[in-house]
Amino acid sequence: MTFFQIERRSKKTRARLGKITTPRGEILTPAFVPVATKGTLKAIPPKDIKELGVQVAFVNTFHLVDDPGLEVIEKFGGIHKYAKLDIPLMSDSGGFQVFSLGGKKIGVPRSEEKGTPVLEIDEQGVCFRSPKNGEEVLFTPEFSIQAQKDIGADIIMAFDECIFYGADKKYTEKATERTHRWLLRCIKAKKRKDQTLYGIIQGGVFKDLRIDSAKFVAKQNIDGIAIGGVSVGETHKELRDQVKWVALYLPEHLPCHLLGVGRIEDITEFIKLGIDTFDCAEPTRIARHGQVFRRQGQKIMRLDAMKGSLRGDKNPIDKNCVCYTCQNFSLSFLHHLFQERELIAYYLASYHNLFFFEQIFRELRRQIATGKI
Repeated sequence: MTFFQIERRSKKTRARLGKITTPRGEILTPAFVPVATKGTLKAIPPKDIKELGVQVAFVNTFHLVDDPGLEVIEKFGGIHKYAKLDIPLMSDSGGFQVFSLGGKKIGVPRSEEKGTPVLEIDEQGVCFRSPKNGEEVLFTPEFSIQAQKDIGADIIMAFDECIFYGADKKYTEKATERTHRWLLRCIKAKKRKDQTLYGIIQGGVFKDLRIDSAKFVAKQNIDGIAIGGVSVGETHKELRDQVKWVALYLPEHLPCHLLGVGRIEDITEFIKLGIDTFDCAEPTRIARHGQVFRRQGQKIMRLDAMKGSLRGDKNPIDKNCVCYTCQNFSLSFLHHLFQERELIAYYLASYHNLFFFEQIFRELRRQIATGKI
């Protein structure tokens, strides 16, 4: 089985149409990877996932280790069976939680910042304090790979340190080189043949460190490559620069994933740089706050379903959308649901946003196929 095949290359850019083949199905790329952190796309029942067009989802190792725990997931035969997710899955290694659970004060080591769940970062790994029960949990590269083996995701990530925004060059270089050494340990620790491993590029906001990291990761015996440590507080320009710096060093025969980035405004540009897959929690996260996507001419905008002006609006979210929400419900009713905090509001808004994203990616694949990108 060939894991990644390139079906078509753009003559204008580095964009390409590809196909990732996993034991649980194929993923046509470029593809969006919605986040199912704890084994669920929030507010969406598993039976609706394929109807939405979702090809692959992203689960989080740290949070699944914390609860329900590896023993429970293993007992059910892995996360696919436990959560009834009948699609390919990617898993994060726990490296992002070094950032998300760590302190972010510039110049203060995160293990010394009061209240942070990150207790210590050293060559061995990262010691966390469990957000659930306060117990200490040591994540090493070997433990992360073992945990992802037990969880059973199809595509797994090497353990890395997601470097916080504002870290100086000395710290960034030290952390990036440590991430490289952890990658070698992850490669050695991986035993499960039906899983594929991605190495992760770090380097912070420093061009030379980013390029050096890309070169190092590209040389290793891995199945895919991911760009990490982005979308952690940097400016829009810094984010785009970090991807541009490494684009020329991405191995053409490997799929490339951009971790934690899925803003519609960025996607087309990053696809042109050779990015194949993107994960982001935005569609379901903003849906829970009443924010929904719609087209206005050529522009894509967010609409606040809780705005009072929508109280009597008979229109759907988007007149051209054929999703279940838009085909059956008015903005007035959606507004009413959110005002009354009816639980179905979160389902209808999340359903629309995920469907909307999948349609955007379907259109982007069409544009590459027809030579427009």
